Amino acid sequence: MKLKLFVFLAAIFLTLTACSSEQSGKLDDTDQKKNEINEKENTADNVTTTNDNVIDLVAKEVTQPLNSEVTVNAWTFNGTVPGEEIRVQEGEKVTINLTNELSEPTSIHWHGIPLENEMDGIPGVTQNAVQPGESFTYEFTATHPGTYMYHSHQEAVNQMDKGLYGSLIVEPKVKTYDRDYTLMLDEWMSNQEDSDSMNENMAGMDHGSMGGMDDGNQEHNEMGEMGHDMSIYDIFTMNGKSGESIEPLKVKEGETVRIRLANVGYMSHNIHLHGHNFKVAAIDGQELNEPQEISDQLIAVAPGERYDIEFTADNPGEWYLECHGDMEGTEGMKAVIQYEGSSKSIDQSNQSENLPIFDFANYGGAIDDEFSLDQEYDIEYTMDLNGNDMENIWSINGNSFPDIDGLNVNEGDLVKVTLVNNSPAGVDHPMHLHGHFFQVLSKNGKPIEGSPIVKDTLNLKSGDEYVVAFKADNPGNWLFHCHDLHHATAGMVDLIKYEGFEPNFTLDPNANNKPE
Repeated sequence: MKLKLFVFLAAIFLTLTACSSEQSGKLDDTDQKKNEINEKENTADNVTTTNDNVIDLVAKEVTQPLNSEVTVNAWTFNGTVPGEEIRVQEGEKVTINLTNELSEPTSIHWHGIPLENEMDGIPGVTQNAVQPGESFTYEFTATHPGTYMYHSHQEAVNQMDKGLYGSLIVEPKVKTYDRDYTLMLDEWMSNQEDSDSMNENMAGMDHGSMGGMDDGNQEHNEMGEMGHDMSIYDIFTMNGKSGESIEPLKVKEGETVRIRLANVGYMSHNIHLHGHNFKVAAIDGQELNEPQEISDQLIAVAPGERYDIEFTADNPGEWYLECHGDMEGTEGMKAVIQYEGSSKSIDQSNQSENLPIFDFANYGGAIDDEFSLDQEYDIEYTMDLNGNDMENIWSINGNSFPDIDGLNVNEGDLVKVTLVNNSPAGVDHPMHLHGHFFQVLSKNGKPIEGSPIVKDTLNLKSGDEYVVAFKADNPGNWLFHCHDLHHATAGMVDLIKYEGFEPNFTLDPNANNKPE
């Protein structure tokens, strides 16, 4: 039924009422000292680890140098891009106080980690956008160790593009690695005028605001005229820096090194580790079973995805970890892995080398897991992902947000979802589900044969069909959307709605809520 979501939210509006860094396990003195030394060596200056797990984040505008030649005006958490890395221990409660010193409303979404719906940070769906000069407190328990992100979800296509993001690392009670680095992958425009013009054009559109929606036609027309030419992004960055400005990743011979690759941009990036065999230890924060060593394969990290790789530092020298491709910005996306005390010179970069892309479909060791293709499900749902760059109208099952039906579930339901990318060749859709993990059961008709693959973001290339399953065990209203946020802004957003759930906030029609 047309505008079902509008009716649903209007009903909510009428009926709502107002409404550490210390490891938790006990360690002997030797292990404690070793951990303290490792933490000092492995933790960069922009990492926040707190004893009481109360963290203050201030959203503000600063100038950010990307390399020795280009400086941009960036929107940041605590004055840096990425924002300060937050590290907590598995099982710890976290309190984050957001203060908005920007000129526009904002919010924080905790990407990938399950939490209560009211903490999900989606303006108009789980809260009202945090207005300039105001604050909001997020509280949740870090129940799942892994690599996660935090970023704005208020008009995020612009606010993330300006740098409003950071990493959230939940450390396990028992570590399998000695050295630990996080690299956030992103793209920028060296021409600030182009960037400002794009952001102004997109900011002027009505993105289906949850406080006063229209039919979105004006948005679609303007987006169709403007489009989103990805070639305009000509500087690729790791942790907000490009080229020689990227800090070396220092290691010691014999160490086990984990590198967390997190993509906060709008393009997939193919990452190659030189000179070492490595394992894909985790995807989207979830550890893989019995990962095998591989070499000379590209790790394709799509927008919203995270891949943790691990290797043994057994080849002294200086080695590249670099992006492969042929776009203008590719050359700047490479870091040097630097052995301490080694006198060997750096290896040769080869970012155009043609290498196979890692495929998780038959990687690792198989074990019995929660879901299978042939079991019974309470709900079976198909998501037809479609659209094109010429019109820049993107849809799920023929409807564009906010004119969608959504999916109604009951708590406890087992849900099987078939995702199909029917968009033109060359168009990817990295689909991100909030509030839940899902297990990938099949890819293009073939069952997953290796380790169970549990994710929250799944990239579909044109023609791909994946079957995934999840348990409806976290009541709320949850977005399921494309993390190429140009597509989300132009309509590729769905909503998972739990029967009987009522949000714990009063919708403010003047908050300028823009959840995409």
